[in-house]
Amino acid sequence: MANWYSADLHFGHHRIIDFCKRPFASIAEMNAALIANFQACVAYDDDLWILGDFAFGRADHTAQFESWFHSLPGRKHLIIGNHDNEAVISLPWASTEYMAEIQDGEHRFVLCHYPMITWNGARRGALQLFGHVHDQWAGSRNSVNVGVDQWEFRPVSAADITKRASRLPINKHWKDVEHGNELS
Repeated sequence: MANWYSADLHFGHHRIIDFCKRPFASIAEMNAALIANFQACVAYDDDLWILGDFAFGRADHTAQFESWFHSLPGRKHLIIGNHDNEAVISLPWASTEYMAEIQDGEHRFVLCHYPMITWNGARRGALQLFGHVHDQWAGSRNSVNVGVDQWEFRPVSAADITKRASRLPINKHWKDVEHGNELS
């Protein structure tokens, strides 16, 4: 069993292709590519954490949301994002939260749809994982964007995340909020 992380899939959102310059000719192509990429990574006994904005559409699109949901493998957990309406939230997720703290092997993660400046465990090495900002910001040494726009439209593992985190710059505001804790 493994954990996988992602955010901002935006299934069915035709305008996201232009907003984020996604390399797809249509939402059908984008949706199919996302499903194929997730199926290539995630096993059915893995946990898949979606950090918000699973799908975009009206509440009466429940059947389409269910189709996308059931096309993805694994036990699916939703960290609720700003585009996750009641039809998305009511899908049969293993869990739904606005924020979660989890242990993934030796790694401690704080999961939220939104990037944060500090969080529980920040001084003790907990990494914050987020989405929401799409292709605008990869994150910093201790706060990593796991959105599909940052990761070639696929989910990522703890090893992927920590490797990228080690190469990102220290957040320039870190000293303003976490005095006495230098990241190395």
